[in-house]
Amino acid sequence: MRTLIILGSTGSVGTQALDVVRRNPDRFKVVGLSAGSNHELLIGQIREFLPPYVAIADEEAARDLKERLTGVRGVEMFVGPEAAERLAREVEADMVLNALVGSAGLAPTLAALQSGKLLALANKESLVVGGELVMDLVKGEPERLIPVDSEHAALAQCLRGERREDVKRVILTGSGGPFRGWTHAELAKASVKEALAHPIWQMGPKI
Repeated sequence: MRTLIILGSTGSVGTQALDVVRRNPDRFKVVGLSAGSNHELLIGQIREFLPPYVAIADEEAARDLKERLTGVRGVEMFVGPEAAERLAREVEADMVLNALVGSAGLAPTLAALQSGKLLALANKESLVVGGELVMDLVKGEPERLIPVDSEHAALAQCLRGERREDVKRVILTGSGGPFRGWTHAELAKASVKEALAHPIWQMGPKI
C-alpha cells in the first residue's frame, strides 16, 4: 500500500486524487492533507480519510478546525504559511501530491524531494519559479518526479518508452483557447482583454 500526502486537498486536483483513493482503499492510504482556508471541506476529508497529519495555512481557520475536530483523535496539525512545507518534509510518506496553487507550491516541492519522497507535481509554478532547483534534486533519478498537470502528464505519457535523442522538439498547441480559429493577421492585433476572454476558464490579468 502506498502512503500519500496531498497538498491542496480541497482544490480540483486534490479532490480528484481523493476520489482515486476512495475507489482504491487497498492501494492508497492518506497520511497527510493540507488546505489554505477551505476548512469546511477539509473537515469532511479528515473525518473520512483519518490522516494522522493535517496542514492549514490560515490560522483563524485552523482554530475553528481544532474546535470542530475535538471528537477526532490522533490528528496532529501544522499551522501557518509554512505548514504545507513542514508536512511535505517531516511526515513519512511514499509520495507527495503537490496540488497547491501559485508560487507557494515551490517550498513544499523542494521539501518533498529533499526528504527523499516521490513527487506527483500539479503545481506548474514550482517549475516556472524554481525549475533549476527542482531538476537538480531529481538528477540521476527522474522517476521521482511525476507530472500530474494535464499538459505535462500528456507529454510524459507520449514520451514513455521513447529514446530522448529521437525527440527533436515538442510542440504544445492551444486548441481550445479564445484564439481558436484566428488567422495570423488577427492574432497580431489581439488585445489583452481578448486574451483573457477564455471560453471555459476565468482568466485573471496576472496570468
